[in-house]
Amino acid sequence: MVNNQAFRHIEILLIEDSPSDANLTIKGFLNAKIANNLRWVEDGETAINYLQRQGEFADAPRPDLILLDLNLPGMDGREVLTEIKSDPNLKCIPVVVLTTSTDEHDILRSYNLSANCYVTKPLDVYQFIQVVHLIKDFWLAAVALPPDS
Repeated sequence: MVNNQAFRHIEILLIEDSPSDANLTIKGFLNAKIANNLRWVEDGETAINYLQRQGEFADAPRPDLILLDLNLPGMDGREVLTEIKSDPNLKCIPVVVLTTSTDEHDILRSYNLSANCYVTKPLDVYQFIQVVHLIKDFWLAAVALPPDS
């Protein structure tokens, strides 16, 4: 089966405060066989400004996929997820929670806030890269993402 997404650039927004985790994620997606543009913001407020195309992000492309850490400074990932899923212009964008938390309350709350999936970051670097590849393979190769609106 051929995925039509392979013929267009996939816009990915990474919302992650850890530079080392962001770099591993970026490297994992750079190895993708599917053309993608990955943009990184380090906190929740900046993420919302990006998504709502405010200020310096007035010309920002709409993401096809969001990778969201829960433990962000200031506005945390749960608040960001609530904002995304309550905005009619953003709620169809798939959100992958990618976090270190294994807390059952965080998992349940994320799904109750309409996260599309919840992935716990492994502590081992090799395993972390493997998880990024699995996300890439599933969300960019197998899943039909919503079209731009």
